[in-house]
Amino acid sequence: MAQPIQIVEVAPRDGLQNEKVLLSVDEKLAFIARLELAGVTRIEAVSFVNPARVPQMADAEEIMAGLSAPHTGCVRIGLALNRKGWDRAAASGCEEVNLVVCASDSFGIRNQGATVAEQLEGLRLIAALATASAPRLTVTIAVAFGCPFEGEVAQHRVAAIAAACASANVAEIALADTIGVADPWSVRDRLAVVRREAPATPLRVHFHDTRNTGLANAAAALDEGVTILDASCGGIGGCPFAPAATGNIATEDLVYMAERGGFSTGLDLEALIETAEWIGTKLGRPQPSALARAGRFP
Repeated sequence: MAQPIQIVEVAPRDGLQNEKVLLSVDEKLAFIARLELAGVTRIEAVSFVNPARVPQMADAEEIMAGLSAPHTGCVRIGLALNRKGWDRAAASGCEEVNLVVCASDSFGIRNQGATVAEQLEGLRLIAALATASAPRLTVTIAVAFGCPFEGEVAQHRVAAIAAACASANVAEIALADTIGVADPWSVRDRLAVVRREAPATPLRVHFHDTRNTGLANAAAALDEGVTILDASCGGIGGCPFAPAATGNIATEDLVYMAERGGFSTGLDLEALIETAEWIGTKLGRPQPSALARAGRFP
């Protein structure tokens, strides 16, 4: 029997936040609807960040207001960097808020104007607000495998952040290779270290394919028992504050690999490929996804 895994679709947020072409609200809503019809059950739909710094996400409240009732109970996630973002996400009706905590001071200051210590203090304050009636709170540890400004990020630093997240009782911790520098061996090592510090907290992984190691890293995470992975339809993505970072691993590429490996994703591969082609036309360029280019087999 195939082992079920969950793919969290991040294209509407991470995929679009670094694009030069600004899609309309209607185009974004159509994108999300296509992904949900393809079987996506968790989707990072928006981010509640400074619109002056990330104009691609300036319409977050409009997007949330325009979403129809979820298909098959899809959870709509809003990304936040601080208390203000949390408040906006909660007020907009997000079922889940994904808070970013950076693993280096340099990236944290550039990305959200706060050191690691300041971000963790913010997490503790937000966690106190995450009551039963509030959105589910998850955390992504950004630059968990390497920082564009400081270089290598020590494992013990990531482990300490994970321990703080676990102490705050977050629902899930994601390790993000924000700039695409990880390899399968570092993925295995870092997962083991984090599990020792946060043994009861579910783990998720988030890989960018900047150096063509994204799918290999995903395979390593699956081998280590991770069952929740981020991916972006078409392989679009990138961070405005991470020089040279490229897109996330493509959802359709991950589905193809995982299902051939004996995992079950519950996603419609043909619909994902069609959606990758559709978003490519909207953005005015072919997408990096291998499946969108070569098709499925057999």
